[in-house]
Amino acid sequence: MTGNLPTTALGNAGVEVGAQGYGAMGISEFYGPTDAVEARATLERALELGVTLFDTADMYGSGHNEEFVGEFVRAHRENVVLATKFGLVRKADDPAYRGIDNSPAYIRQAVDASLRRLGIDVIDLYYMHRKQDGVPVEDTVGAMAELVAQGKVRQLGLSEVTGPELRAAHAVHPIAAVQSEWSVFSRDVENTVVPAAAELGVTFVPYSPLGRGFLSGAITATGELAEGDTRRRFPRFSGENAVTNDELLAPLRTIATARGLTQAQVALAWVHARGRVHGLPVVPIPGTRSRIRVAENIAAATVELTADELAPLDAIAGRVTGERYADMAFTSAGRE
Repeated sequence: MTGNLPTTALGNAGVEVGAQGYGAMGISEFYGPTDAVEARATLERALELGVTLFDTADMYGSGHNEEFVGEFVRAHRENVVLATKFGLVRKADDPAYRGIDNSPAYIRQAVDASLRRLGIDVIDLYYMHRKQDGVPVEDTVGAMAELVAQGKVRQLGLSEVTGPELRAAHAVHPIAAVQSEWSVFSRDVENTVVPAAAELGVTFVPYSPLGRGFLSGAITATGELAEGDTRRRFPRFSGENAVTNDELLAPLRTIATARGLTQAQVALAWVHARGRVHGLPVVPIPGTRSRIRVAENIAAATVELTADELAPLDAIAGRVTGERYADMAFTSAGRE
């Protein structure tokens, strides 16, 4: 690796990763068609520039994403920290279906299936993708801890949990990372889970730190998205919400122009700054399928915004119209 990306801790086990990671979800589906050759080249470029945490999940592309990323991971196993997830369940005959299963039997089945698709012997970071109603997080983490004891998983993570849920989980087995949406547009995680993570020494992994492309300026309205792009169903991209939210980005554009940065770089620098404010390591995982964009994103990890620049950015989230998901029951904010 030849990049100058700083490193940061991944939990309390002495593991260090690049201070920015890579979210691979969009390679397989959700955000329109993918050039597989360019996507693989983007993974290679990210690693070359210092990214070491690569994030996938069993439900992305119904297994395709793990297979795609697995080929890359096997080629660079000693230099990659591989994260994947279980818990969101799909149906082959209903592409829109999303269920949640946190049962011990399902977890055992899911981890073995992920290991087969990835073609590796151990998963570095294994997340509970979503919490199932009625299943105590302590029970789920207890089953996950068995995977650590069996040598199938190295560290445990949780996605979209509340602060109390994180504390309860951590009491059963150390949690290395918690993953949730966190960006200039989305700050609900700062209510309870970010403070809990800071207190417990848990690394925060912000997903969608670019607001699914909205903050980069690449996408501003539903009508600009291809048919089949999942963002067409997100409230913030719809109708008047999209118009209003785009207007909120004026301070971000001003800072980008004045500093000679991209909008995406300003948005990512803001996330890194919030980590410093709360005193916890953050590893945002923006997803892109372009070598040019991944290099730009990584450069943001060393951008420091001034207090005068941060102030107008901090005010944006409270004025955003539309929830971050159509169904917030799948998020930590839905249980706060």
